[in-house]
Amino acid sequence: MNIEIKHLLIASLLLVSCSNGNTNSPSKKDSAPSPKPIYMIRIDKPIGGFTVTRGEIVNVTFALTDTIKPDSIILRVNGKSRGLVGNLKAETKTSDLPLGSNKIGATAWYNGQRQTAEINIIVKSDITPKTFTYKVIKEYPHDPKAYTQGLFISNNILYEGTGQPGASSLRKVNLQTGKVIQSINISDEYFGEGIALINGEIFQLTWTSGIGFVYNAENFSRLHSFNYNTQGWGLTTDGNLLIMSDGSNVIHFMEPQGFSEVKRIEVYDSNGPVKMLNELEYINGKIYANVYLTDKIVIIDPTSGAVVGNINMAGLLKQADRTGNEDVLNGIAYNPDNGKIYLTGKYWPKLFEVKFIERK
Repeated sequence: MNIEIKHLLIASLLLVSCSNGNTNSPSKKDSAPSPKPIYMIRIDKPIGGFTVTRGEIVNVTFALTDTIKPDSIILRVNGKSRGLVGNLKAETKTSDLPLGSNKIGATAWYNGQRQTAEINIIVKSDITPKTFTYKVIKEYPHDPKAYTQGLFISNNILYEGTGQPGASSLRKVNLQTGKVIQSINISDEYFGEGIALINGEIFQLTWTSGIGFVYNAENFSRLHSFNYNTQGWGLTTDGNLLIMSDGSNVIHFMEPQGFSEVKRIEVYDSNGPVKMLNELEYINGKIYANVYLTDKIVIIDPTSGAVVGNINMAGLLKQADRTGNEDVLNGIAYNPDNGKIYLTGKYWPKLFEVKFIERK
């Protein structure tokens, strides 16, 4: 063998030998299979979607799913510990839970490994709402071509937001005559929705575009726009936050600077969720909401989401005042200067000052 070739073969063998010991090669430790996930328990009762009235006790039972018996099981509600589970049974109170969806679950431990099990339960209101009827105090003219989406009063002037493609607008209206004092139209691609005044600016939602507009309240000059990730329906304010409905039973509380969500509530009465919440008005610490496609207004506790009152507005617009073009009741305005409340509807020819009367 040629000496040069011999040296090359020796060098190649050395390289192979070194590569077998390279630290970049997978080690036995690195290539070891991951431990099999441990599966010890499941929630036997209640089943997911179980509905309970707030204040009731929820009994939770667990079942073992393996031959492994957990060292311990910790009950959790909405991610927070509620203590140890004994004999695969536990109970938890609901008086401190929010209305709507809540997570009931547990973490089981064995030899340093853990497994979680979780379901959702629904908590409905424990309050029986008061019932109200109404009395018409006075009637005013209203533009029958206005598809009313938002309504409020400031300095005894009525502000109105209208909808429909190509007919959406923001208006300043003479309360006594129904005449439009000032208006600005929205581009045809937008469907106008709820409006609210805060810090000298008027916010206006649109329906499905995920965009809203902000105007100077004095001259209606458009200042900027904002975005949101849901449908826009009703809008009002408590003076600090903007309060928004999206057609479901959820109400969102938004800070006005960036329109980011601060909190939300789910609206429930003693029967279950109250959906189709539409135009909103904040009156004396409560949220009043039109329920779309009905003659019903609900009064909502803004802290809990519980419906504390139902107002039946059937017959507000008399048959003699109807032409056949009218749509549903929608539009609640409260005058904080004198405590008067005004209602109208989509394409209605009249605006009504009303008084709500509790039924005993």
